[in-house]
Amino acid sequence: MVLVHGLWTTPLIWEHWVTHYAAQGFRVLAPAWPGVEREVEDLRTDPSSLAGVGLEAVLDRYEGIVRRLDRPPILIGHSFGGTIVQLLLDRGLGVAGVALHSAAVKGVRPLPLSTLRSTWPILRRPGLRDEASGLTFEQFRYAFANTLSMREAAVAYDRYHVPGPARVLFQGAFANFSPRAITRVDFSNDRRAPLLFIAGGEDHIVPPVVNRANARLYQRSAALTEYLEFPGRSHLTVSQEGWQEVADHAMRWVLNRALLLKT
Repeated sequence: MVLVHGLWTTPLIWEHWVTHYAAQGFRVLAPAWPGVEREVEDLRTDPSSLAGVGLEAVLDRYEGIVRRLDRPPILIGHSFGGTIVQLLLDRGLGVAGVALHSAAVKGVRPLPLSTLRSTWPILRRPGLRDEASGLTFEQFRYAFANTLSMREAAVAYDRYHVPGPARVLFQGAFANFSPRAITRVDFSNDRRAPLLFIAGGEDHIVPPVVNRANARLYQRSAALTEYLEFPGRSHLTVSQEGWQEVADHAMRWVLNRALLLKT
């Protein structure tokens, strides 16, 4: 199993999931994006390793990891990690994929006001495109942790948040205006492995309408695509209280729906 983190976080965001799935007998890999291989405090102090990193480099890293494995893995991604999972599945990789609160791929059109508010602090400054840029605590709480108490949000911010490569955000945000966007997916790919979208009802940065629109685009494919929404959950779904319910549902779906198609 390969877990893919998203923008403004590190593999530490998966700490509960790694332990949980490993206890069930799975071999769990949670690799870092290029430039994110260091500790949270180090990245905050010196985020220069993240400057200029784009989705191409992130995708290439995970594709290389997946191709070197002995067998096709289960792929689970959060936020922009969900985008990476979609791209990897489209390339014929993975036995099944779960996209948690996935950032959009090219072709997804809804742009909710909460998404714009969450990302505007970076997108309004094009000069940041080749730099690493983080969120203030107030911005993080709105985008990631809006259902958490002030104390819980502060703990999450201190533990998980790091500056992220702004290029990734710009590539995702403007994909529909680029004919050769890296986030292009063949929505009619019948050979793609099964894919489950999981959305959170109170997610500000990627509201359910975005994930529903993303899932609908795959209707032109015969490959299994399903959508599930957990009410009341923020974008920080992988570490906020109740994460185990989401993790267990994702695995039940993989084992009872996706992998049954392979037998």
